[in-house]
Amino acid sequence: MFNKIAVASLLVIISTSAFSGQKVCTPIGGMAMPTFSPQDDGSVRITAPLIGSFSAASGTITVQRETKSGLEMDLNHYFLNNTGGSFHTVDHAELTKVPGKAGNFMIEINYSIEKESTTGTFKGYEGDFVSYGLVDLNNMEGLVRYSGEICKL
Repeated sequence: MFNKIAVASLLVIISTSAFSGQKVCTPIGGMAMPTFSPQDDGSVRITAPLIGSFSAASGTITVQRETKSGLEMDLNHYFLNNTGGSFHTVDHAELTKVPGKAGNFMIEINYSIEKESTTGTFKGYEGDFVSYGLVDLNNMEGLVRYSGEICKL
């Protein structure tokens, strides 16, 4: 009997050790409704309620450049969920003019999680994800869909 318990215990220890080194990935996705707020220092603050994997986001446009097709932006964001998790991202956005709609753009953003910024239920997660949608810079609002997968060891 003792040998059966010892073997079973050993198998549990071995299987737990094997799984502990594996990467655990989580799909993320949802919608955001950003608003853009110009600040006194010339920067633009972004705030958004989100549905899906995150509850809210806040960010800043750090650099903006004009391109032939519209705009290019460097940004950063802080994402929060309703279970105590958060992280910071460093991002790049491409905005393409919508023909006949001055100030309206199709937007695509690539987000990269800063490893040392993860807290709570996102502690240890890393990776990249994307969003796409429309923004109206005349009315300083937008609607975007975000998706991807984040992982931790």
